[in-house]
Amino acid sequence: MVEKYKFDEDFFLEELKQYIDSTYETHYAGNIQPTEVIIESGHGTGFIIGDIIKYAMRYGKKGDSPSAYRKDLLKIAHYAILALSNHDRTYDATK
Repeated sequence: MVEKYKFDEDFFLEELKQYIDSTYETHYAGNIQPTEVIIESGHGTGFIIGDIIKYAMRYGKKGDSPSAYRKDLLKIAHYAILALSNHDRTYDATK
């Protein structure tokens, strides 16, 4: 195991986990998340990649402080994880 990550990835991974956990407690929380419905309807990849593009393009433009801009980076990372999950479901990465 790596003792110290050069770019503090261990810190950011923990922060990302906390951010993702918090999304399950927000207004989208419930038995079924909208992203689940979109993925199950066969539009997951386009939707998820579209959201990554959306948040990347608005980075630094929404809000009025670096901490506000930073939230879009967390969203990009979260959607990247959703893209990995959807990819593996689509292509059965266990093979």
